[in-house]
Amino acid sequence: MPWFKKTKTPIAQAPATAVRVPEGLWLKCPSCTQVIYNKDLETNLQVCPKCSHHFRMTAAERLRSLLDGPWDEHDAGLSSKDPLGFTDTKPYRDRLRASQAATGLLDAIIVGSGTLDGIPVVVAAMEYGFIGGSMGVVVGEKITRGIERGLASRRPVIVVSCSGGARMMEGALSLMQMAKVSAALARLDRAGIPFLSVLTDPTTGGVTASFAMLGDLNLAEPKALIGFAGPRVIEQTIRQTLPEGFQRSEFLLAHGMIDVIVDRRELKATIARALRFMHAPA
Repeated sequence: MPWFKKTKTPIAQAPATAVRVPEGLWLKCPSCTQVIYNKDLETNLQVCPKCSHHFRMTAAERLRSLLDGPWDEHDAGLSSKDPLGFTDTKPYRDRLRASQAATGLLDAIIVGSGTLDGIPVVVAAMEYGFIGGSMGVVVGEKITRGIERGLASRRPVIVVSCSGGARMMEGALSLMQMAKVSAALARLDRAGIPFLSVLTDPTTGGVTASFAMLGDLNLAEPKALIGFAGPRVIEQTIRQTLPEGFQRSEFLLAHGMIDVIVDRRELKATIARALRFMHAPA
């Protein structure tokens, strides 16, 4: 006979105490798997302190990292209006509204003027979180206006590219921005005012095929993906295996496509040295 009996009423258990850890305090580096405190990552300009993996930055973080202090933002009120009434898996207007809500921007770029290590400059930084940093009419127009401001005030122009290329939802109108921005850069070049292009991960498509590769100095961050078509598209087209590291910054530097690879923590100082060499203040 068993020495215990089953009771019909289960013994009440003490309620478990929920332990909540705030989200967003820690990140795991995708390169070395190091767990990093988010505040330390911000202090280090979104670069892993162990392996120097460069995390993506927002456009606002880019401007803060390059400019000395507050900057004057230009043309912040411009926004796309879906000129083609485009719909794929969902309407383009819905994509615009979702990206605007997620980023707090009206389109995929911020253009501002300020000083970089005391040097007056115009800086445009692309926002990858807004439809992949794609270049539509507004992005092309804001960059062009930024170049024209640099031309009028004889300020060097810096564009930080982070983009999947031309925005397909705007069709040929987006492709027209390649020629428009390139023409503005030609006017800047004739005036003898420097244009520095900073290529980050990723810089692809129509952005690479136009202004991103037209800098008087083309700088890239380590291991950034830079190219026109993506590696998988190229492999499927030519039916060959691509070399190791194909389309990464280091590969492009070895083949003469860019001028220098710069760690993000040294980027501001490197640009300042280049501008002092290239440009006499007005």
